[in-house]
Amino acid sequence: MLTAIDLFCGCGGISCGLRMAGFSILAGADIEPKYISTFTHNFPEAKSLGLDISIMSPKEFMKLVGIKPGELTLLTGGPPCQGFSKNVPRKYRYLEDHRNLLVKAFLGYCEALKPRMVLMENVAEMKNGFDQTYTDEILARLTDEGYTVTHGVLNAADYGVPQRRRRAFFLANSDGVFFDLPVPTHIQSDKQMDLLSSPSRVTVWEAIGDLPRIKHGESKHDCEYATPPFSEYQRLMRNGRKKVANHVARHLQPTQYERLASLEPGQAHKHLPKRLQVRGGYSGAYGRLTKDMVAPTITRWVFHPGSGRWGHPVDTRVLTIREVARIQSFPDSYEFVGTYTSQAGQLGNAVPPLLIEKIAESMFSQLSKADKTAFNLSKGIRSSLSGRRKVMA
Repeated sequence: MLTAIDLFCGCGGISCGLRMAGFSILAGADIEPKYISTFTHNFPEAKSLGLDISIMSPKEFMKLVGIKPGELTLLTGGPPCQGFSKNVPRKYRYLEDHRNLLVKAFLGYCEALKPRMVLMENVAEMKNGFDQTYTDEILARLTDEGYTVTHGVLNAADYGVPQRRRRAFFLANSDGVFFDLPVPTHIQSDKQMDLLSSPSRVTVWEAIGDLPRIKHGESKHDCEYATPPFSEYQRLMRNGRKKVANHVARHLQPTQYERLASLEPGQAHKHLPKRLQVRGGYSGAYGRLTKDMVAPTITRWVFHPGSGRWGHPVDTRVLTIREVARIQSFPDSYEFVGTYTSQAGQLGNAVPPLLIEKIAESMFSQLSKADKTAFNLSKGIRSSLSGRRKVMA
């Protein structure tokens, strides 16, 4: 059985992707009660632990979960990234930020639990930030423990997620296999002529176009889909489900509504009438998505129209929780609990499950091939030795 433990699990994006890849999730740990409540709801069979791993020792943790060193297939986690994120002003980013130090706490758990594989995720800036200080430490400490480590930056849009989301990943194993990063499965549409066999990236409408139309401030739970699925992505997200949950849109203030209503799909705050203009802000503030675009990176502020391009391409409102979940590649069976803003925060901080599934499948496939090669090599050596013995006899 493939087993995994998810540290800094949040609402469970990594765990969801691992489950899709065939892993059994033993436990998830996170310090944020509002986030782990969603993990608990969707992983009732796993241990849900609300704790700070920088305080709890790995030894105590293993006792709590009921696991011994070397028994776990995969230890994964995405330590909080605000200390590296480009969304944080540069003057507030510094090397010894306590949020950065959680990377070291994660490494301590790797050293104690000794899993067969390690999968760590963080913002793309983390890989080269602070002169690669943390990257160098990750490589050094895991290598000292006997792991072979691969690292790189992946864009979720290249793997079928309808969102441009670049993240750094560290993949390690104790089998001595140099992992190749998973091969992209989707390409930009303008490159389609060069690679006719590869599908283009999934667009916003291919992701959410089958969901019911609603007004701002409206909520629909367990509602039927608006249309039959008209994209492969919609079929994948439904997975046979007949109804959809968490289709909740934030109620906009009169001025917010008026701003969105004055814009066409693809426009943003710079196109606002003079009387509705805002001072500065994000380039996509009050922006509306278009049907044929790949969505920008979802953030925890996705509920606020002034924080990014979160306007629906057809309705005058921001995206619903379910539409954001679709853009993050959570299947429709995955339900979110808590307040509206809490759910938005959970999704903004999550890792796209579909991307994790592709990474996990690639890691396991490469280990399986290595195991098979080792077995065939051993078999060949035994056969050769047997033949030599017969000749000698």
